[in-house]
Order: sequence, then C-alpha cells, then structure tokens
Amino acid sequence: QVQLVESGGGLVQPGGSLNPSCAALGAVFRIYTMGWYRQAPGKQRELVAAITGSGYSKYADSVKGRFGISRDNAKSTLYLQMNSLQPEDTAHYYCNARGEYIEREFWGRGTQVSVSS
Repeated sequence: QVQLVESGGGLVQPGGSLNPSCAALGAVFRIYTMGWYRQAPGKQRELVAAITGSGYSKYADSVKGRFGISRDNAKSTLYLQMNSLQPEDTAHYYCNARGEYIEREFWGRGTQVSVSS
C-alpha cells in the first residue's frame, strides 16, 4: 500500500507563491508517474501537472509558465512550485501516483490552496 501525504498549502495573496510537496510512503517511487490535481468547489477535479519517473512533465494550459513540477526520487517526494498565483487557482490540491508498469493508482488527501487579498 502506498500512502501519499501532501503539505505546504495555505493562504496567499494574488501574485504570491507556494511550494507544496507530497511524500510517498511505502512506494518504489520511480515507477510511478506523479501528478498534481485540483478541485475547486462545484467543479470537476482537473490535472494541474504530471511528471514521469524519468522526468518528462506536462502541464495544464492554465498553469503553464507559472507552475513547475519536480520530483526527488531519492526522497520519494513530489513538489509543485506555484508562482504568480491567482484567485482562480484556489482549490484543493491532490497528489496522485499512477504506476507506469503496474495497474495501480493512489491518491493523497490533498492540501488546500487559497488565493485571496
């Protein structure tokens, strides 16, 4: 069983930055594509960014140029550098692990990001 534990969310003013992280416990981290998803009230969960075990990354159009996803396989930790945050980025952010060679998927409980003046 893999446990994903997010931290680093919070309240920030528009234009500010946050750097949440996700620790993967009990996982052979490098065999999972890791992703950040978000869900705002009344909206569907959407992919924010994802990164494969070898480091290939992709982003939602809405965050390109503002967010950066990275991973440290030695520490089994995923990061999301969030810059130039806007009120529309307010959501609950979830960490996701999807096996690249095995059919397994895990979710964290999420961390809240709120952008408001």
